[in-house]
Amino acid sequence: MWRDDPDFCMRMSGGELRAVPRRRYPVALIFTAIVIWLAAITLGVLGWWPAAILAALCGTAVFAALIARGARRGRKRA
Repeated sequence: MWRDDPDFCMRMSGGELRAVPRRRYPVALIFTAIVIWLAAITLGVLGWWPAAILAALCGTAVFAALIARGARRGRKRA
């Protein structure tokens, strides 16, 4: 509601201006993407190319989901 009508919310809260909390990227998803990419590199070094390619694609998908989520949030704020 604050984003829809900040003037109304400010009047109803007694004139106090409260900051809208900023959301951050989920640290768990960032950590997951890093671990998957490290597994892909390890599998590639060991010579298991099909598994390395699959792991790299999964890590890239997690990272792309994070980027898309951030872009979607950026559009909502503006």
